[in-house]
Amino acid sequence: MMRLVPESAMEELEKQLLCPVCLEMFSKPVVILPCQHNLCRKCANDIFQVKSRYSKSVFRCPSCRHEVTLNRHGVFGLQRNLLNQTWRAPLSPQLMCEEHPDEKINIYCVLCETPTCSLCKVFGRHRDCEVAPLGTVYVRMKSELSDGIAGLIATNDHLQAVMSQMEDACRTIEVDNGESQCEHLRLSFAALERLLDQRKQHLVEMITEHQDEQLRHVRTLIRAHGGRLEGGVALVENAIQTMDEPHMSTFIQVTHFRQARDFLAISAPVPFSHSALSGAPF
Repeated sequence: MMRLVPESAMEELEKQLLCPVCLEMFSKPVVILPCQHNLCRKCANDIFQVKSRYSKSVFRCPSCRHEVTLNRHGVFGLQRNLLNQTWRAPLSPQLMCEEHPDEKINIYCVLCETPTCSLCKVFGRHRDCEVAPLGTVYVRMKSELSDGIAGLIATNDHLQAVMSQMEDACRTIEVDNGESQCEHLRLSFAALERLLDQRKQHLVEMITEHQDEQLRHVRTLIRAHGGRLEGGVALVENAIQTMDEPHMSTFIQVTHFRQARDFLAISAPVPFSHSALSGAPF
């Protein structure tokens, strides 16, 4: 009589067959980490691509946080868990020749680039072709594919490094260069403002000093002209009084004396030009 497996055991088994990243049943190929936890290789590669930006060839197991160091093949160099991988599907049967159904495919036609069987080489369509043992071709092609994978991984690593450098350059442009240039611009304008303020203050002082000098000069001229104006008024008054002198000899004598004295007093004009005051001090 067949014993039934407990439901709790089945649930635990199903948990063991779930990928801790995508939370789905493992999809082939399944890789096993050094800590013995399993991942879909696609999920492992997704984790590696994210983490490799900061720590090249190193990432942590999502289940136990154990640090995993990859070789030159990257995620493709991880050991495959064939047990988990084959749990969901049976092994593929041995391929048989279509032309000879009872014959296993065991050789490779180099000319036609296709696997075939020994009878095809002896009696069939590949009898005039060059053939090689299937195992030998398998090993060679697998080695070539491995080298190709290594080359692709190296190319991906190089592209990732270049992209990281570009991202660093973007951050440098956005943060360092932008801030330094703005700061340099602020300092330059601040220095220019100080220079303009100093120049403005100097020009204001020159204008004020020139204005004061002109005012002093004009006020001096006003005082001088005022004194001469008073002398002229007095001369006019004296001349009017002389006009009333009844005696001719006295009139002539007084007139000659006053004319000579007063003429000498006011005859020298005080120079003044308004245009001389309108000039700028600079």
